[in-house]
Amino acid sequence: MSERAAPFFCPYCGDEDLRPNEQGHGAWECAACSRAFQLKFLGLLAPGTSGRTSGGEEI
Repeated sequence: MSERAAPFFCPYCGDEDLRPNEQGHGAWECAACSRAFQLKFLGLLAPGTSGRTSGGEEI
């Protein structure tokens, strides 16, 4: 089994200087903008769903 993938860039500033955060699994910090964030896998979508409502709005 392989290790989990790491993010390539900060979702806030786009910089690539990321380090694991001491908060735990999936937590990262960006040295460029001093933000910390956590990644979490929510699950798989059922076939035919896109996460949008009939009006085209994000849910």
